[in-house]
Amino acid sequence: MAQYTRIEVAEVMKNTGLVPLFYNSDIEASKKVLKACYDGGARLLEFTARGDFAHEVFGELIKYAIKELPGMVMGVGSVTDAAAASRFMALGANFIVTPVLREDIAIACNRRKVLWSPGCGTLTEIARAEELGCEIVKLFPGDIYGPQFVKGIKGPQPWTSIMPTGGVSPTKESIEAWFNAGVTCVGMGSKLIAKDANGQFDYAKIEELIKFSIGLIKDVRS
Repeated sequence: MAQYTRIEVAEVMKNTGLVPLFYNSDIEASKKVLKACYDGGARLLEFTARGDFAHEVFGELIKYAIKELPGMVMGVGSVTDAAAASRFMALGANFIVTPVLREDIAIACNRRKVLWSPGCGTLTEIARAEELGCEIVKLFPGDIYGPQFVKGIKGPQPWTSIMPTGGVSPTKESIEAWFNAGVTCVGMGSKLIAKDANGQFDYAKIEELIKFSIGLIKDVRS
């Protein structure tokens, strides 16, 4: 079962402003990435379950987080159907992120009062997601739409909470553009989860980028 209610998760997303996301099949490397994110100030992580046996890796990660990283809210992304959502919720996922809007996932998550964030690309999809109980809509792929799209949505629907994923960088220009447009939080993957010249995770750099990004978000909001 989830440790946090969907309202609690939504508040952490809003307050932190940043949701790191990554996938790796190596459990020990994944733990180190998670620890680097935590040490950098992140209090959420979306594990993008894109590989075989991803549920086994996530199961170990969430046990590690519960034991070693108090307050870390673990969720799962790239979920494509209700069966997968149910599997990850049974492992303790506190939120579910999907690349598309699927009503079967909405029903499965709502039954358990778990936050779900569907990938939407039109105002009609966003409105339907909110009718189905979505708290924070994922704008995906963010680089296709950009901050101007968010401004356009917030005009007729100022109540809509948006999290762009894709097209967000840990830079002053990028973060200022998105948050000034009115996003609630941003999801960042490969540009945040840094690797060195040999293709290995650079844990110190990950921590540094997390701290930098969260600091920028606070500055833009102040």
